[in-house]
Amino acid sequence: MNSYVNTAVGALLGTVFVLMSVSIASEGIFHSEKPEKEGFAIVAEEASTGGGEAAPAAAVPIAQLLAKADAKAGETVFKKCQACHDATKGGPNKVGPGLYGLVDRPIAAHEGFAYSSAMKDFSKGGSEKWTFDHLNHFLAAPKKYVAGTAMGFAGLPKDTDRANVILYLHTLADSPVPLPDPNAPDSATQ
Repeated sequence: MNSYVNTAVGALLGTVFVLMSVSIASEGIFHSEKPEKEGFAIVAEEASTGGGEAAPAAAVPIAQLLAKADAKAGETVFKKCQACHDATKGGPNKVGPGLYGLVDRPIAAHEGFAYSSAMKDFSKGGSEKWTFDHLNHFLAAPKKYVAGTAMGFAGLPKDTDRANVILYLHTLADSPVPLPDPNAPDSATQ
């Protein structure tokens, strides 16, 4: 063999040896154990490929949940929403629209906010309103209820959390609409 080839192969093997040694040493020095419990798990659900309005079935009607709900607890749960939504009267739009006066407001109609085409289609030209029932299903799984919505929130799976937030949102209005009657047979659609 040529001495240049021997030198090149020796340099290559020497470099590989040094890199492997550094890798093994640094892994030993900077090794960290996996925590027993994750600090915060982010749950992201894939959007369904089916048509819009494919919502999970509500086991308990929203009217009955609202009868037991607590607006103060809803204000606490709402803190998850404050990164993207403002709830003050006349407050600014953020990543999402302002939510003051949301209950019984036409869907996709908050002034100055650019809604996704999926949300505009769901609103049926503004004829659909944010009823208690719509809010319940949407907050349970936004991307399942309005397929294609830009809202990246995974949802509130617990009935009590949703009811508390909806009751809190209900209080954020100049003149809140009446709560649905929990004893009425068709109160879930109010």
